[in-house]
Amino acid sequence: MGSRKQRRKPKPYPSDLTDAQWELIAPMVPVPSAGRPPIHSRRRIVDAILYVNRTGCSWRQLPHDFPKWETVYWYFKVWNESGVTDRIHDALRARVRDRGGRDPMASAGMVDVQAVKGADTVGTDTCGWDGAKRVNGRKRHLVTDTLGLLVVVLVTAGSVQDRDGGRAVLARAKTVMPSMVVVWADGGYAGKLVAWIDTHCRIALDIVRKPEGQRGFAVLPHRWVIRTDAVVAGALSPPRPRL
Repeated sequence: MGSRKQRRKPKPYPSDLTDAQWELIAPMVPVPSAGRPPIHSRRRIVDAILYVNRTGCSWRQLPHDFPKWETVYWYFKVWNESGVTDRIHDALRARVRDRGGRDPMASAGMVDVQAVKGADTVGTDTCGWDGAKRVNGRKRHLVTDTLGLLVVVLVTAGSVQDRDGGRAVLARAKTVMPSMVVVWADGGYAGKLVAWIDTHCRIALDIVRKPEGQRGFAVLPHRWVIRTDAVVAGALSPPRPRL
């Protein structure tokens, strides 16, 4: 036997797909149809994207056992722009709902917004001051179903008003999920937005208000689902990553 060491398979990261998970989404991950044969497997590219998504590191800090960060980022950008990411996400959400005995097309959901502090590398064109939360960064406007599964996420500058972001994200949610007819929201979405959403989106926006005399945090009907899952849901569609 020669002295050359056999090349070992990299030890998997916690964010890597299992064989069963990859088998599920592999048919939805396109194979390059032109140019030279790809050097790296589609699965390894997906694992690299999931590593960035899970850890929050910059692309340049990808571990060396992954493909080069420029290659991974190129696939990430192309798949997002071509709708591959959305199609995979929608298919997985429908599968989870079906396994739970639910119709894949939800009729009800929740809307909420999160203010997230922007990194130093975030440009001023996509970053803004949220006076209510006193955060300089971005906002993630979220619509989920009643299980807390993401339907739509819209990322804006932090200076965008909740009602304006709510109008845009609910209009998009109606396009993605035409079956949605009622959405629960907190008091920040009350006012003229309720009538606008009813007229233009055919969605009844039901405002869940705090009980009179309540002090501090308390779980509200319907609202707890999106409040507890909002961080996970927002991460499924990350804003423009740091290079």
